[in-house]
Amino acid sequence: MTSDFSVDMNEYLPLRDVVFNTLRQAILKGELKPGERLLEIALAERLGVSRTPVREAMRKLEQEGLVAMIPRRGAQVASITEKDLNDVLEVRIALENVAIEKACKLITEDELGRLWVAAKEFEKTKAEGNLVRLAETDVAFHEIIYQASDNKRLNQVLNNLREQMYRYRVEYLKEEQTRNLLVSEHEELVKAIREGDVQKAQDISFHHLENQRKAIIRTIRAENETKEAEKKE
Repeated sequence: MTSDFSVDMNEYLPLRDVVFNTLRQAILKGELKPGERLLEIALAERLGVSRTPVREAMRKLEQEGLVAMIPRRGAQVASITEKDLNDVLEVRIALENVAIEKACKLITEDELGRLWVAAKEFEKTKAEGNLVRLAETDVAFHEIIYQASDNKRLNQVLNNLREQMYRYRVEYLKEEQTRNLLVSEHEELVKAIREGDVQKAQDISFHHLENQRKAIIRTIRAENETKEAEKKE
């Protein structure tokens, strides 16, 4: 295991939750790669904990679909399939349409101002070239829209769906054309929401997610080709 990550202790959380959050973020950010084996002893030593919280964290990660238990091999980071991706985005598109419709009606001037600042922050970060940071600023932009929908449950579900795709977002953002497109999409989305144009805002969101879907599928197929090539060696 060559991944570079460490535990971030939080005195307010039980140890099992700290370990779970640490491993979850390592998977979502790509520090633990799809297909990488997760050995309890090695993880416990790296995180400076016993095997019990690691085992408990693995069970929760398996429930979230981030870890797979493979017969005779044990736990490994789950690989996402094209069907997994399409299933997640199908639900996300439907729920984002709801969030956008509500945001167009309920968003405040303060939230609109913060949304525009978030769009500009994304553009600024794009110039810096830090792709992990860029993914985080994109998340922050959409989070404002979700919050403006004034539905906590909807917000929670959308965040969970979005995080399932997080580990592929950095790959998606590697393309300069993609980064430039996102800048214009963010600005157009702010304008449509400000004008209360629900259909236009939903169309922009759909194209945003569809472009993401296509890029992630290219990544999935490339990963599969690499695995097949390694098997033949």
